[in-house]
Amino acid sequence: MNIRLRHDAIVRSLRRNGTSTISDLAEEVGTSRRTVLRDISALRDEGFVIHSEPGRGGGLQLDPQSVQTTPRLSVAEVFALLISVASMRAAGSLPFSGLADSGLAKIEKALPSDKVRDLRRFLDCLYVGRLSPQVDISDMGTMAPTLLPAFETAFLQRLYLRFQYRDAKGAVTCRNVEPQAMLILPPLWYLVAWDPARKDFRHFRMDRISRPSCVQGATFRRRHVPFEDDVSPIRDLPC
Repeated sequence: MNIRLRHDAIVRSLRRNGTSTISDLAEEVGTSRRTVLRDISALRDEGFVIHSEPGRGGGLQLDPQSVQTTPRLSVAEVFALLISVASMRAAGSLPFSGLADSGLAKIEKALPSDKVRDLRRFLDCLYVGRLSPQVDISDMGTMAPTLLPAFETAFLQRLYLRFQYRDAKGAVTCRNVEPQAMLILPPLWYLVAWDPARKDFRHFRMDRISRPSCVQGATFRRRHVPFEDDVSPIRDLPC
């Protein structure tokens, strides 16, 4: 378990149990007492108010009023929320859209300035439209959870993206491309990329992408992507 996941697990345990000992937390997250003590110190530095009661029956207690989760969200996590709302809106199935937009605006406001900058750069790569009724979605699969973190790094740092791609016939090839945009045509999601081997843009269904990884080293330039007239940038969508 990495540091962030361990911190989240400790916070959830303290919220759920009310009072926990260092030993109990160490056992729950699978680490040493010394590591948990360092984690508690780090969480306090982040703004969590964690009380320590010595003696029998004592332990650690989290002040529920101190839980500030939004600054701890990564760009990819906030982006996932935004594109989920955008895809539902594009599909015409977003109830309580005003509340959703208000909540997302508060989350963005709570983010540090560097994360806001990255988020806006990420959003500039997102487009939404409507899927043609002629498109066959009977074989639609699930998207790998590793996609969005890999995309975040590739888009923000302009790094080439390498992945395995399974086409409609089931053939698997290895691709090395310039990620230029993400296109949501509910319920399908696409990576729009410039393929140097084919010297053209290609649309890759994200449910057919696996094993994505960023290629460190050479970077690429942002290209103008020719979309259909009914495709809009996410920032042009009505609130």
